Amino acid sequence: MIHSLFLINASGDIFLEKHWKSVVSRSVCDYFFEAQERASEPENVPPVIPTPHHYLISVLRHRIYFVAVIQSEVPPLFVIEFLHRVVDTFQDYFGVCTEAAIKDNVVVVYELLEEMLDNGFPLATESNILKELIKPPTILRTMVNTITGSTNVGEQLPTGQLSVVPWRRTGVKYTNNEAYFDVVEEIDVIIDKSGSTITAEIQGVIDACVKLTGMPDLTLSFMNPRLLDDVSFHPCVRFKRWEAERILSFIPPDGNFRLLSYHVSSQNLVAIPVYVKHNITFREGSSQGRFDLTLGPKQTMGKVVESVLVSSQLPRGVLNANLNPSQGTYTFDPVTKLLSWDVGKINPQKLPSLKGTMSLQAGASKPDENPTFNIQFKIQQMAISGLKVNRLDMYGEKYKPFKGIKYMTKAGKFQVRT
Repeated sequence: MIHSLFLINASGDIFLEKHWKSVVSRSVCDYFFEAQERASEPENVPPVIPTPHHYLISVLRHRIYFVAVIQSEVPPLFVIEFLHRVVDTFQDYFGVCTEAAIKDNVVVVYELLEEMLDNGFPLATESNILKELIKPPTILRTMVNTITGSTNVGEQLPTGQLSVVPWRRTGVKYTNNEAYFDVVEEIDVIIDKSGSTITAEIQGVIDACVKLTGMPDLTLSFMNPRLLDDVSFHPCVRFKRWEAERILSFIPPDGNFRLLSYHVSSQNLVAIPVYVKHNITFREGSSQGRFDLTLGPKQTMGKVVESVLVSSQLPRGVLNANLNPSQGTYTFDPVTKLLSWDVGKINPQKLPSLKGTMSLQAGASKPDENPTFNIQFKIQQMAISGLKVNRLDMYGEKYKPFKGIKYMTKAGKFQVRT
């Protein structure tokens, strides 16, 4: 299975390595560096790289490459899912998953990796179990460990390991019982020059924060569950009941966890929440180009589109941009040719626009292609797919918990071509 794990930063330095079955030389990462050089963007490095004696399977998270070394054939998605679980665990333990955080807690990192894999095979990957095995680092605990020479490893076996519900520890007690669910959707869109949609997809997740006493049994139902495509569940969800009734029935883990992730494809009609009017022109033989860009909300059901940021890579021939934003601020880097416009909120009564001229190199030919705009935004209290939670019920416990559902839509790769 997994023989070794290498952590590589944005500079290409291996700053941590862990070996399980046998020590694999760092030189195996040369194949990864070669693939990295060939890739146009950091995220375009192939996730699976074959070498003469090994396979390198990697994920990129928080500007760190997690590279697993495999000697025999295994399902690549199995390893990729494990690597994502490692990153999520680090984030849960240290608050952030950065090179500095990993180096500051290197002892805990090695203890976690030792527990998560046994002889190269995944063993304990649930956050609740790991936190009973290895206590999360705190300033006080770090000081005591430094003085006494002790470690964060717990003295007892986790109670969840021995039960039929390994993701939940026993004897959980809270003064305030509450269950919160966040429905977060990312919309990936490519819009062509004429304003027609080429592709539109929605990637959604339901993240939960459950702090309930005892062993509650929850059911979550939706108004329109048929919208959900390609659903991936947390192990706690009873899959047979979902198949039969389209209801989520589960005993939740304690604390934060991802209940499910789903996909809404372009087969269903995906609503586009933002429209763009653009007029970018370059004239042959002229040293100036015209720039006119206007944004507006569309199909947002009255919700405010906020945190809007527009960025574009202008053609090489553009020397400078003299633009006038009706709202927000813009920056243009004459070296990288990157234009960035921080719009903020979109007011439907007064649409934000960015107009002006671009200076071109004298005598240079007209640019071959017009720029492409990448747009980022957020819409609170709205799921763009139309997914709605119907009700949340609890069985097995007598108290009444506080329940809350929050929706949010944000842009993934939202691209407008001109």
